Amino acid sequence: CCWQGGKHVGQNICNYLIYISLQRLSLICLKKCFYCGSSNVVKNGLRGRRQMYKCKDCNKQFIGGKRRDKSQVITDYVEGKQTLVQLSAKYNVSERTIRRDLEGMRFVHSVAKYKEVTVQLDTTYWGRNFGLMVIKDVLRNKVLWHKYVRSETIAQYIEGIFWLKSQGFKIYGAVIDGMRGLAQALYPIPVQMCQFHQILITRRYLTQDPDLEASIELLDLVKSITRMDKESFIGAFNEWYEKYKDVLNERVNDKRIKRYTPPYMRPKLRSAYLSLRRNMPLLWTFYDHPETGLPNTNNAIEGLFSDIKSKLRVHRGISKDNRKKLLDEYIMRHY
Repeated sequence: CCWQGGKHVGQNICNYLIYISLQRLSLICLKKCFYCGSSNVVKNGLRGRRQMYKCKDCNKQFIGGKRRDKSQVITDYVEGKQTLVQLSAKYNVSERTIRRDLEGMRFVHSVAKYKEVTVQLDTTYWGRNFGLMVIKDVLRNKVLWHKYVRSETIAQYIEGIFWLKSQGFKIYGAVIDGMRGLAQALYPIPVQMCQFHQILITRRYLTQDPDLEASIELLDLVKSITRMDKESFIGAFNEWYEKYKDVLNERVNDKRIKRYTPPYMRPKLRSAYLSLRRNMPLLWTFYDHPETGLPNTNNAIEGLFSDIKSKLRVHRGISKDNRKKLLDEYIMRHY
């Protein structure tokens, strides 16, 4: 640089070079091609007021601006507990556009690679006519099979078990709730009845706060079943029966009743006792067969249902078809 007439001549040249460099840089953008993903993209005029770009690799032109990632929209809907109104405000589009993006949820059933399993079976409901039936791997917390049902039946559980066997699964044991006949239908698979469900059945017969002394002691005994071993519980149950068998078997003494055999005085207490006695072999399968890895309750699958319902609680009023899509997507991602 030199001085001429008191002015720094090189300053003008430097400014010019900076101007030319910035002008060239303005043609370079950090965008990626919408079609091939290449970064070799330049600006290519305007369409209306929107900037156009051209890819030098695939020679295609596309409109600039931010684009919605539909997979991210689905993730926000499923994972982020965001409603359609919130998503439309976030992405600055209409609710109808968000609905079209959510149609991209496509469930693909993947078969688990671990074929030796111990399973849990249960069903949860939304209302009276929509239920989700699930067969779940106990050890790996993986949903192996699920189906949408109107009501819980033995035939549908057997359908799921047959499907697992057809896919090469070897089932070492199953945990069920108190559904009658299901244990016999699953034979020869070892079956464990959920001890917590037995507590609920007994409490339904005796109420939460019974008045009769025999009912109070039986309810307290059943509530402690998860903290006792088989021999201790059966021994305490037999002692209770010997103590209160006269109360349990007492019948109504009323001459106005025109029956050959009078009814029992306390039918609810007797129903609770018979339920325990009938289910006693199924309540201790996990104790008799420790090699199967059976848990004594269905709490793990109940936790799954609680998690799913907390997600759906955000989307009240959702249609059955969209509810199925959301459930399929969430189960595929997490279970």
